[in-house]
Amino acid sequence: MAFAQTQQRHDTLADINITPLIDVMLVLLVIFMIAAPVLTRDIPLTLPHVDPAPDKVPPPPIELRIDGVGEVTVAGGPVAIGELASVLRTERERMAGEKVVLSVEASYDVDYEVVAKVLATAQNAGLTSIRMK
Repeated sequence: MAFAQTQQRHDTLADINITPLIDVMLVLLVIFMIAAPVLTRDIPLTLPHVDPAPDKVPPPPIELRIDGVGEVTVAGGPVAIGELASVLRTERERMAGEKVVLSVEASYDVDYEVVAKVLATAQNAGLTSIRMK
């Protein structure tokens, strides 16, 4: 029993089809030809005038600290959370006409609920610029 050996030719193509590559390159060429003149054209802008040296120095921020137990201190003095709104209102009124910034520094182990209450109280007291440390 002899097996017949047949010869099969497998001609493989080793050429890369470069037609899609040429198509992509032509599309990119057209895009760059259209975009290049736009990039070199000046755009007229009217910018506001800024004083080189402002005469007014901004006031220092109101320092508020929350420790790990949840005790709040404002400007170095302890404040109960119930009294925090009135203290922050008086600080904001003391700096009337100025942009008041509240700087909040919270301990890493303080409950989020305490921080959320302090931030809500500050917002209700009229402080809109709050900086977290």
